[in-house]
Amino acid sequence: MLYVGVDFGGTKIEAAALSGSGEFLARQRDPNPGNYADALKVVCDLIARVEAEAKEKDPSLANRIATIGVGAPGSVSPRTGVMRNANSTWLNGKTFREDLESALQRPVRLANDANCLALSEAIDGAAKGAPNVFAIIVGTGCGGGVVVNGHLVEGANGLAGEWGHIPLPWMKEGEFPGPECWCGHKGCLEMWVSGTGFARDFNAVTGRPHKGEEIINAMRAGDAQAEAAFDRLMDRLGRGMALIVNSLDPDVFVFGGGLSNVPEIYDRLPGKILPYVFSDGWQAKLVPAKWGDSSGVRGAAYLWAQGH
Repeated sequence: MLYVGVDFGGTKIEAAALSGSGEFLARQRDPNPGNYADALKVVCDLIARVEAEAKEKDPSLANRIATIGVGAPGSVSPRTGVMRNANSTWLNGKTFREDLESALQRPVRLANDANCLALSEAIDGAAKGAPNVFAIIVGTGCGGGVVVNGHLVEGANGLAGEWGHIPLPWMKEGEFPGPECWCGHKGCLEMWVSGTGFARDFNAVTGRPHKGEEIINAMRAGDAQAEAAFDRLMDRLGRGMALIVNSLDPDVFVFGGGLSNVPEIYDRLPGKILPYVFSDGWQAKLVPAKWGDSSGVRGAAYLWAQGH
């Protein structure tokens, strides 16, 4: 079998062709042009390129028609069939899946990008074999995905795992009502624990307009303000994760996005989560995604491999 996955990111679009055993046969990426019509063309072109490259590498696949899975921001409304909740807001209201199917002349399966990361890591990544997995993507935004017994849980309305748009729980003095989110509400978790939110908080407290990576580097160099900002980030992230523990109690939290590459989080978060867990004790694995930036595209391909 030949599986093609597409990871539709805000700045880049990546496509990959996988064999039935999960081996990469081809990978290509292009910048996201930032508008709907051109993005459709980029996706179709990338799929054609990786499919051709895979078949050239393995001639036994010459007569195979690849399945197509796409991981994208937001999700498809089960009521209207159009995209919604994408932070690439020009996708919202579009029949993205159907337009791709029309252009490619074959079926397409589409899921939220965080769901794709969760599926990839649960199948053959850092959470392989775990019965209950919650994936956390913290980068420019904040997303989540749920996999139970190897299968995505998307919910009756396709909203499972959308923890970035719940309010920051157990708010402390000075946190309420919170910054306004692009979704129209205030205090969403995404506005606090994303890379954007981390930088906003640091600037609000210190007057220093640093990016997230700069704050981390300053913390490691002994900057007290940066250390305090990172502690606030861990506290807020820990409260958000405790809410997931109290509702889903995952065996494994697997991290993607820029924050997943910060090793300090895996040592500090358990102590921030535990005080808010409704139990006399709590244990779970907190691990970075095994496949890193490749998890999204692998999970998209696995939308067909797992019969999603």
